[in-house]
Amino acid sequence: MSRTSNPIIYFYTKNNCKLCEDAKQLLQVFQMDYNFTIFEQNIYQKEQLLEKYFLAIPVIRIGDDELTAEDISFVTIERFLQEHLA
Repeated sequence: MSRTSNPIIYFYTKNNCKLCEDAKQLLQVFQMDYNFTIFEQNIYQKEQLLEKYFLAIPVIRIGDDELTAEDISFVTIERFLQEHLA
């Protein structure tokens, strides 16, 4: 399977969120091995995102698949990227 050229990873976050900062740092580490762009969206900027993700952030989304705060770790992010980008 070939890699898509520069896919977009949607990263839903909010201000003053330590978990969000940690997850973003992990994504940035993985950018060294996987070719992707991070599209960061503050959930407070769109009402529908706030309603959907208020208790789940940070959220990493590729296509229709998501990793939410309770599932985010180095290992799960790596597996998620391998499944979707490799």
